[in-house]
Amino acid sequence: MPLCVDLDGTLLAGDSLYELLFAGLRRRPALVFLALLWIWQGKAAFKARLAEAVDPRGLAFRFHDGVVAYLATARAEGRRLVLATAAHRRVAEAIADELGLFDEVIATEDGRNLRGAAKAAELVARYGRGGFDYAGNDRHDLPVWAEARRAIVVAAGGSTIAEAARRVATVERVFPVAGFAPRPLLKAMRLHQWAKNLLVFLPLLAAHRFDEAAALLQAGAAFLAMGLVASGGYLANDLLDVQADRRHRSKSARPFAAATLPLPLGPPLVLALVLPGLLLAALVSLPLAAWVGVYLAATLTYSLWLKQKVLIDVFFLAGLYTHRVLAGGIATGIVPSFWLLALSVFVFLSLALLKRYSELIKAGAAETGTPAAIRGYRAEDLEPLAGLGTASAVAAALVLALYVDSDNVRALYRSPELLWLCCPLLLYWLSRMWIGARRGVIDDDPLVFALRDRISLVVLGLTLALAAAGAVVHASCVAGLGCG
Repeated sequence: MPLCVDLDGTLLAGDSLYELLFAGLRRRPALVFLALLWIWQGKAAFKARLAEAVDPRGLAFRFHDGVVAYLATARAEGRRLVLATAAHRRVAEAIADELGLFDEVIATEDGRNLRGAAKAAELVARYGRGGFDYAGNDRHDLPVWAEARRAIVVAAGGSTIAEAARRVATVERVFPVAGFAPRPLLKAMRLHQWAKNLLVFLPLLAAHRFDEAAALLQAGAAFLAMGLVASGGYLANDLLDVQADRRHRSKSARPFAAATLPLPLGPPLVLALVLPGLLLAALVSLPLAAWVGVYLAATLTYSLWLKQKVLIDVFFLAGLYTHRVLAGGIATGIVPSFWLLALSVFVFLSLALLKRYSELIKAGAAETGTPAAIRGYRAEDLEPLAGLGTASAVAAALVLALYVDSDNVRALYRSPELLWLCCPLLLYWLSRMWIGARRGVIDDDPLVFALRDRISLVVLGLTLALAAAGAVVHASCVAGLGCG
């Protein structure tokens, strides 16, 4: 009695079609236009074209371990195993060769999509009604179970497919597997990264207009819109990077890579985050919606192409930080000053360089001296990265010092002299961050790390306290000469 096994969602913790599609888009972004043409030729033709464009033998798949163990036991007992799938034959044979468990492969080919009733008819033609057992996972397998002797069901928690299978067949065993859950989605959204969007409040803070309710509401809407769109961008990035992430020591735990978040849900989830974000930005103003749209396009461009370009990637990252500052200005109607933008560029360039430097350190480049497998950077790049980063930090402190002596400060602060103390604080903080990167203690985005770091928060608090004191306290009070 042969045991026929479905592939997508049954043996695989995911869908091979999506695996090929996202792997292909990562390597050739223009494939999206070809895919749109192929899909008009029919599902079987689409699968064939995609299997030709992307070699399935080079992909890292995730399997349901319990199902694989069950099949290994069945094979050890001498049972005949058949991989019967709607995936293209090239994909099915690649996976069958990888596992080494199957005696035969039946798959989509020659323009025939082997799914549902077509698969049932094929298996009945080969083995007769009731002449095989079948393992499947969704409603498309119901016609096959109806013709099988017994059913093996792979069902996600809360799924009704096991009950549906019992209505048409004798269910021998049910394998419970993880289905959609909010927690992996929240993890994939990287909510902690929303902290970077606090930069939209910077123009409001610098202009001393944080007491205006309307402006605060506009900045808050920009913060939420940027967060939703950024999370959509993170999901899109993870979909495209799923193959690389599975081979990475820590990134393999990301929800799409670990298959705790199903790949087919990826595109709908991206849209469910991006569209509300753009709509919320449009409710504030159309220019803000356009600017948030530019941010989304920039992040996708970075994910698909620019993050593999040495040095271009760090300048682009610094630009994305500054983009948030400009978004705050567009939302509130406050034009950021030259000084604020200049300070932002140098601070964020230093932090972007620090991020790459930290990744090299984490990869062990300093100790091994070997090329690090991160976006084209090598061990010998540590020194120039550190030099450029610390130079940017010093330039940021210099810009702040020049700002303290500008007309802008004299117009906004009663005691501009107090702001001079912010210069060594900024230089100390950036220097400390670079030392932390060299010691390997910064393992995340530098800004996110800073918001969790006690010393960084103390420096931020002192800076804000000095700025507040400079705005409300007269210099004669500071000098103890009386405030009259």
